Amino acid sequence: MIAVLVASIPSPSFNSIDVGPFSLNIYGLMIALGVVAAVWMFGRRLEQRGAGTTDDASAIAIWAVLAGVIGSRLYHVATDWDRFENDLANIPKIWQGGLGIPGGLLAGIPVGMLLARRKGISMSMAATCAAPAIPLAQAIGRWGNYFNQELYGRATDLPWALEIDDAHLEAGFASGTTFHPTFLYESLWSLALVGVLLWIDRRYRPALGQLMAMYLIGYGIGRFWIEGLRIDRADELAGLRWNQWVALGAVVGGGAALAWMRRHPITEEPDPFALGDRDAITDLDAIVAADDLDAEPDIGGVGDGIEAGAADSDDLPS
Repeated sequence: MIAVLVASIPSPSFNSIDVGPFSLNIYGLMIALGVVAAVWMFGRRLEQRGAGTTDDASAIAIWAVLAGVIGSRLYHVATDWDRFENDLANIPKIWQGGLGIPGGLLAGIPVGMLLARRKGISMSMAATCAAPAIPLAQAIGRWGNYFNQELYGRATDLPWALEIDDAHLEAGFASGTTFHPTFLYESLWSLALVGVLLWIDRRYRPALGQLMAMYLIGYGIGRFWIEGLRIDRADELAGLRWNQWVALGAVVGGGAALAWMRRHPITEEPDPFALGDRDAITDLDAIVAADDLDAEPDIGGVGDGIEAGAADSDDLPS
């Protein structure tokens, strides 16, 4: 009886929620919840390190997330172009699914770091604070694939196999076939990555920037094996799906960056001339002004004062 109860994960019977006259797509809702959670963690980590505020995190996230969504959609379209070349109107329909995480990272992370720089937060500090927040967003956002019944893995009869209704079955599979829930695998992997990164940061306090490199390595490893389970149509190169090559690139790139940063660690020394760091610049001006008070006196000015005083000898003390 217990075996029957855990024989599979049922497919959802809906992918939207009606609120009055509006229909809220759950795919978009899960992405939005992931973004909210990530911004919260990013802002909290900035405050803990004394590098910024939650308001800074929100301001940075607005444009970084927008860039990430655009980048992830363009990545998906570029890597699955044959599905869009004859119907360009489908390109902006992100609520139907189709956001490539690699494209979102390539666009969102640089934009976020540049915006942080404009607010006086070093890019390496922003990367360190954002590193565990990014997989948190991924862990939540991946559940959108569950409600869309998409991007599942190979057929399996494991107790946690995923049911897919007939309307969403890949060609060639019989009704009632169950599959690897790759959305769940990636969600759990991302959540574990959040925990590992937070533990490493608290236990070892790596130099600035290194945590982001560790994230790329962890993400790439997980994405490589999960991508290998998927059966949706995808371009391949040398027997590997395109996204697997990108995942390998993340591992290699993250590893190379980590090795370089270990040899050239970035300190937490603040940059008072960072664009937008007006408080630090003001403080620096005050220091300079104070130093001027201790400077050598102007001899010419003193001499003039003595001569003026001598002209009025009644003012001199007896």
